[in-house]
Amino acid sequence: MTDRYDLIIIGSGAGGGTLAHRLAPAGKRILLLERGDYLPRERENWDPTAVFVQSKYKAKETWYGRDGHAFHPGIHYYVGGNTKMYGAALFRLRRQDFGEIKHHGGISPAWPLGYDDFEPYYAQAEHLYCVHGRHDVDPTDPPSSKPYRYPPVSHEPRIQELHDAFLREGLHPFPLSLGILLTEENGEPLHSSACVRCDAFDGFPCLVNGKADAQIVCVDPAARNPNLTLLTNAYVERLETSASGREVAKVHVDRNGTKEQYSGDIIVVACGAINSALLLLRSANDRHPNGLANGSDVVGRHYVRHNNSAFMTLSRTPNPTRFQKTLAVNDYYFGADDWDYPLGHIQMLGKSHGDTIKAEAVEWMPWAPEMPFDVMARHAVDFWLTSEDLPDPNNRVSYQRDGSVLLDLTENNMEGHYRLQRKLKGMLNALDMHEHFLPRSLYLGKNIPIGGTAHQAGTVRFGTDPKTSALDLNCKAHELDNLYVVDASFFVSIGAVNPTLTIIANALRVADHLQERLR
Repeated sequence: MTDRYDLIIIGSGAGGGTLAHRLAPAGKRILLLERGDYLPRERENWDPTAVFVQSKYKAKETWYGRDGHAFHPGIHYYVGGNTKMYGAALFRLRRQDFGEIKHHGGISPAWPLGYDDFEPYYAQAEHLYCVHGRHDVDPTDPPSSKPYRYPPVSHEPRIQELHDAFLREGLHPFPLSLGILLTEENGEPLHSSACVRCDAFDGFPCLVNGKADAQIVCVDPAARNPNLTLLTNAYVERLETSASGREVAKVHVDRNGTKEQYSGDIIVVACGAINSALLLLRSANDRHPNGLANGSDVVGRHYVRHNNSAFMTLSRTPNPTRFQKTLAVNDYYFGADDWDYPLGHIQMLGKSHGDTIKAEAVEWMPWAPEMPFDVMARHAVDFWLTSEDLPDPNNRVSYQRDGSVLLDLTENNMEGHYRLQRKLKGMLNALDMHEHFLPRSLYLGKNIPIGGTAHQAGTVRFGTDPKTSALDLNCKAHELDNLYVVDASFFVSIGAVNPTLTIIANALRVADHLQERLR
């Protein structure tokens, strides 16, 4: 089977889904290929045992580390991509993140474009993904041309107490910017609100479609355009180039076991940083022996995914909060009074559940208080800490000789992250918490750090020099005239905030370029 389109987009997540949404109204013939299917709507969507302990919705894949040990990556193949499971914290990179930053562990390189090039698209992305927030509280917040369209999600009483305690410690807590379909009054969702402010938002698929994920916000509306065709369960095996090697001529697809071929004037790869790199590598041919767009040998390299940690603390008083993910602190983003280098970002996590505490307790029970798991859950307060890891050409994804995926990763720049942990731990008494600081490994995914692939970026970086980058400033491959990559692969560095809003903003930026080209 062979069919031709004006535009083929491979992947329906934050990059591909957003691109499809922006370009579908133009009337061009668009094919959107998704490796997975729609995520099933079922009771298990909100079951912490199914989601975290059994990993029901995670891809059933086995990859390998450099030491040969197998692990299961934290990747989800559904319409909407990983945004079906994300926490919907949608941040702009800080203005300084686009420039060179000195870390204790090395240099975070400058981007070939600056914050001002992305700012208009950040504003559009915040509106498109229904971001609730406030721009004038976080001291690191970069300037914005437009306010958030929606007010911050309100704090429940115990989180408001944490906010006030952080203030007393001299910090500047601010409302977490969230992509959420919520209409509330006095802390309660209105009858018209899709989101019901439950305790199964962060890391869960949303049973009531209250999360502003790529499927709900972009793919479903785009698919209502008759010129857009969405094919699910469509795994792209490889991209075939023309005889000259200058363009992608065919997209080879395995759809439910049937081999199909498609061609398009423009091909956009948006499979996520790891799988986009793998697709380019397995598409190697005589003209591109190291893989497509890989004359510079950077494809698959410079993999970054943040230095992340998730912790549960125990409040001295019960914490009946349902929707806990509303607060963040960036005072240590670029340094501290006792440290000249960046530490990172602190935000709240979704609430711990008794079943997940029970599953994790084997790792830290000797240090935990003697109380039932459900009682611990009622006292739990949960934090997510993010610091920047630095791009290293030796941190890479590739194929081994037997065709299995190798993710070669060595942690770097960890000192700032350890100091960030100590900063938060040192405030537990002031936050009315017990001294216990218990890791939530199931939220991150097992086999951390290598299995924690949620913030994957940097494997097909963009730049002006074809010798050191794979993509030009419009995210078109230097070596091919009709191949683009629109996901976090293009990142040069990752900063210390969630990367999804930058993926969305860049997809909108590239969409403007493609509209001109298609016209």
